[in-house]
Amino acid sequence: MTTVEAKLEAARDDLEGHDGVLVAFSGGVDSSVVAALAHDALGEDAVACTAKSETLPEAELEDARAVAEEIGIRHEVVSFSELESDAFVENDDERCYHCRTMRLGEMLETARELGVETVCDGTNADDPGAGHRPGLQAVDELEIHSPLLAHDVRKDEVREIATHYGLSVADKPSMACLSSRIPTGLEVTEERLTRVEHAEALLRQWGFDQFRVRDHDGLARIEVAPDELERALQREFVETVREELEGLGFDHVTLDLHGYRTGSVSPESEEASREDADAAADEPLVDDVFAAESRTDD
Repeated sequence: MTTVEAKLEAARDDLEGHDGVLVAFSGGVDSSVVAALAHDALGEDAVACTAKSETLPEAELEDARAVAEEIGIRHEVVSFSELESDAFVENDDERCYHCRTMRLGEMLETARELGVETVCDGTNADDPGAGHRPGLQAVDELEIHSPLLAHDVRKDEVREIATHYGLSVADKPSMACLSSRIPTGLEVTEERLTRVEHAEALLRQWGFDQFRVRDHDGLARIEVAPDELERALQREFVETVREELEGLGFDHVTLDLHGYRTGSVSPESEEASREDADAAADEPLVDDVFAAESRTDD
């Protein structure tokens, strides 16, 4: 038996020891693996629950529904709004704590209504060491069970287990909520969330795999994976994305030449992000990448 197989069995046996579990389910690879393990261990006594709010793209909700169907697990969707919380809207460096507290609170309430005692999430063994993660404090405070963390299942092993279960999300890139696209200190509003969602939907339509559109108060900073940068500079895409994003309400459209980076507007990189945004707005360094592409014959 391999190490991954041993961890899989340990996590499944752990879940089997509960009368029933509700999995906080985003449809990403981590929560999908927990849902698959829970369904494997408990059958009809396992429930996946997705919290729908302004920070969850509609496409992600549809993906979650599809993956739950793949697994065969019962799927519940509950609705709430983080924007009702002033602490969340303020968008300080504890935003993820406020968000996770509300989201998991919805999970706990749904579990009580269903008569389920245990709520699980997809925190894996790599998460605690992956930078500023205030959301993990909410997991601890609310006593959410994290079977992947409990049995030392790391991200690469999560993907192996997803492949074992034949899940379509085994290679799916990580996807944080839409509020992560708004720099710390800039208020989270429905307008900003909506235009980011629509902007990222456009990049998805163009076939990009790993990307973010950061909203620096009307300046759109597009990040794509380094191996996709060349495609992002193609004239047809440049002209289309500039026109479409300006139509969504962005004043400037930029391409970040560093490529996609997780947490590039999180607290530890806040100052750098602000400097990047100011440079892009005031100088031709990045903002004119898209404009320059249409002047290559000059």
